Amino acid sequence: MNIKPDLFLTFAKIGAFTFGGGYAMISLIDSECVEKKKWLTHDEFTDMTAVAEATPGPVAINCATFVGYKMSGIIGAVLATLGVVLPSFVILLLISMFFEDFLKFEIIANAFKGIRIAVSILIIQAGVKMLIKLFKEKEKRAGNIVFSAVFFSVMLTLNFLGIDFSTIYMIFIAGFLGLFIFRKRRENK
Repeated sequence: MNIKPDLFLTFAKIGAFTFGGGYAMISLIDSECVEKKKWLTHDEFTDMTAVAEATPGPVAINCATFVGYKMSGIIGAVLATLGVVLPSFVILLLISMFFEDFLKFEIIANAFKGIRIAVSILIIQAGVKMLIKLFKEKEKRAGNIVFSAVFFSVMLTLNFLGIDFSTIYMIFIAGFLGLFIFRKRRENK
């Protein structure tokens, strides 16, 4: 298999310039791997994201490992995973050495407040992009809209009522319902 030399650098850039964890990185991974480099199709990206969220471990690392493996096998998976992890590790190591001193500066504290807002926007952007792609499939549009609306409404209602419902259970329920609904749809064709 052909080893892509820019796997490490691409994911190092994503790891270095994304604050807020895996969900904030999804938008950048989409931009780099689907739109710019064409390593994945939109459908592959959506499937990869769903699997990365459902499997143990951070979403960004799971995505990087998947893309790396798809592009260059085991070596690609290792390179992409190291690329996404190494910048964060080095940055956190440096910050942990001087964290107390950093927060004393008002400009640093204010920067972290701004970063929180940017992270929220990146997460929302990734979600909106995935919903738009999901609703573009004409033959599945109605089912996808109903499915998304029901789960959004249920989670919003549980949140407003103050009921703590694990997202893990929601993922399992959505997986089983999706398996049942879309399998029935395929049988009816």
